[in-house]
Amino acid sequence: MRKLNIDSRARRHMHIRKKVSGSALKPRLSVFRSTGHIYAQLIDDETGVTLVAASSLSADLKESLGSVKPSERSKLVGKAIAERALAKDIDTCVFDRSGYAYLGRVKALADGAREGGLKF
Repeated sequence: MRKLNIDSRARRHMHIRKKVSGSALKPRLSVFRSTGHIYAQLIDDETGVTLVAASSLSADLKESLGSVKPSERSKLVGKAIAERALAKDIDTCVFDRSGYAYLGRVKALADGAREGGLKF
């Protein structure tokens, strides 16, 4: 059953990636969700370079995340990536949910990034 879920998410992700791509001016905000952590990165698909990254394992976030609920943890990661993006003069992006449903932790990360100042 687990392999089936992973395969179907990968298939959904490929359908999304056909339509969503990022550039230096408007990078792709890609999300990866594991059982315990969440990762986000802004990617320039034209050059294949990660411009900004943040995760719940980042040293500066790890201390403040302590016993915070997973959805709130995701929101803080979203705010962190927005803060880092704005420091590099990136204020717009394209959201790539990577085949995950837009709810729960993925939605919380997107909301946190919007609150932090990113537009998508």
